[in-house]
Amino acid sequence: MVTLKDYGEYKTAWCPGCGNFPLLRALKLALVKKGLEPHQILIVSGIGQAAKTPHYLNANVFNGLHGRSLPVALGAKLANPNLIVIAESGDGCMYGEGGNHFLGAIRRNIDITVIVHNNQVYGLTKGQASPTSEEGFVTKAQPDGVFETPFNPLAIAVAMHAGFVARGFVGMEDHLVETIVQGIDHPGFSLIDILQPCVSFNRVNTFKWYRERCIPLPSSYDPYDWEKAMKVAVQWGKEIPIGVIYKNDRPSYEKHFSALKKGPLVRQKVDLSKLKKIMETYA
Repeated sequence: MVTLKDYGEYKTAWCPGCGNFPLLRALKLALVKKGLEPHQILIVSGIGQAAKTPHYLNANVFNGLHGRSLPVALGAKLANPNLIVIAESGDGCMYGEGGNHFLGAIRRNIDITVIVHNNQVYGLTKGQASPTSEEGFVTKAQPDGVFETPFNPLAIAVAMHAGFVARGFVGMEDHLVETIVQGIDHPGFSLIDILQPCVSFNRVNTFKWYRERCIPLPSSYDPYDWEKAMKVAVQWGKEIPIGVIYKNDRPSYEKHFSALKKGPLVRQKVDLSKLKKIMETYA
């Protein structure tokens, strides 16, 4: 039986009180609840405080370039569909530097789970505004406040009919664990945007701020209703809905490849004679 200890305990580089701690715990609890062993998991990240998460987990891990976790995750899933592939990073890495990869991944609908540590600020580089920072947010790099309209990843994902779109909050552990489990279970692209306060560089969107606003969606809510999901996705302010906002039954990208019907590419033999003929066409 899998336990939390199987995923290890490590000394981290995160600040005391950082929202990354409860997020990491929720992820491990979700993997244990699923009965998944470390060798069945691949965690892929980019660059940033959030992207250090794979360093603190016993699993197959890949720590890549800033904004580039998704290409690696997609390639790994196509090569070995039997792997549970989780791409994770911060709001800056995933929605800023990795913005085009984010849009492309939604379109392809490959069966991976994307976990975004959304603290509305760049933490590793000491506090400049991120794509999700609210207008007026003051930082050392934006002393007059943020002028840009904040990027809404959930509204974008719902508008593009992403397979699974959800929001969680690290201050509600049981709810967050269940949301991650559902995301992993969904057969297609799953986005889970997780609100996790940065205690060092964001003194506005604190644990208290989120607790006063985050409200779980009612059990009567239908996540298959696209129009209703769009209205929920843009809701932000005095009330912030959390839970599964939208999902559909689009076939995942890898289902379209005949080569994968024979099993994972990593377990298939390579026909060198065919490869030679292909290479000769480039001569």
